Amino acid sequence: MSQLAADPSHRDPARGSRQLTTTSLDEDRQVAYTEYGCSDGVPVVFLHGTPGSRRLGTLFETVAQKQGIRLLAFERPGYGRSTPWPSRSLRDAGTVVSTVLDDANVKRAGLVAFSGGGPHALATAVTRPARVTRVDIVSGAVPPDVSEAQPATQRLLAGLATRTPTLLRGLFRGQAWLAARLDPSLVVSQYTAAGGTASVPDDTAAIVQADFVTAFARHRSGAVTDVRNTASDWGVNLDDLEPDVCFWHGENDTNVPIDGVRRLAAQLPTAQLRVLDDADHLQTLLRAVPEVLPAHR
Repeated sequence: MSQLAADPSHRDPARGSRQLTTTSLDEDRQVAYTEYGCSDGVPVVFLHGTPGSRRLGTLFETVAQKQGIRLLAFERPGYGRSTPWPSRSLRDAGTVVSTVLDDANVKRAGLVAFSGGGPHALATAVTRPARVTRVDIVSGAVPPDVSEAQPATQRLLAGLATRTPTLLRGLFRGQAWLAARLDPSLVVSQYTAAGGTASVPDDTAAIVQADFVTAFARHRSGAVTDVRNTASDWGVNLDDLEPDVCFWHGENDTNVPIDGVRRLAAQLPTAQLRVLDDADHLQTLLRAVPEVLPAHR
C-alpha cells in the first residue's frame, strides 16, 4: 500500500507541493518517488545518478508538462526516503522499478537515466523487458570491461566501496554536510569539466545541490552500494537487451570518458549514440533534457 504526502523538498507558492509517494518494496523496505509533469501523461521512469535523489527530476518538469509526460522519479534503496538495501545487486534494479510501476498503476514505461542510473536502467531492460518501452541514458556509466581509462576519482571511490565501505560512508557524510552549507558550485564542480561551473544557471545549480543533499539526508549506504556494483561485474547479459537504447554523451565528459560509451554502444544491436559536442557530464544532461522526453511519446 502506498502512502502520499506533501513533498517538503518541493515548495512552490504558486503551485503548492508535489506529492511524495512511498510504497512497500517488501516487508522491511519502502521506496519513495515523486511525479512530475502530467498525471495522465505517457509514463516515463527517471533513474537518478550516483549519488542522487528524486529531486533531480525537477529539471524535467517544464518539458514533461509540455510533452504530456508523467515522469516518475524514484530514489534507489539507501537514498533519500527509500529504505537501505546494502546487499542489492544491479539485477535487483528491475524489482525496484517494477514496484514503482505497480504502485503507479503503469504496465509499461520508458526509462531515462542519468550517470550512475544508467547501469540500473540497462539491468531493468534486460530483466524486465516486458515493462520497458525504450531506454535513454544520459552521461551513463559503463561496465568496467569496456572502460579502459577510468578517472582517478572513480577508481578511488570503487576501491573504498569494496574494501572500506565504512570509510566511504563517512566521506559522503562529510561531503553532504559541506554541500548543505556552502555555495552550490561545490556540488556542481563534481559534474563539470574544469571551469564549467560558470556556465550552469543559478536555479539549475540549486537543484543539483538539493539533489546531492537529499540523497544523503538519511543514509549513505545507497551510494556505497551503487559504486561497488557499477565497478564490478554487472551480472546481466547485455546481449539479451531488447528495447531500443539511446546513449546521450558529451564529448568532454571527464566523469565518464566517451570512449567507453562508444565501445558499449557498438556492442549493443539495439543501441544508438548521440554525441554532444563540447559538453561535459552535467552539460550533457542539461542540453539533452528538451529532446529526451519527446522521444518517449
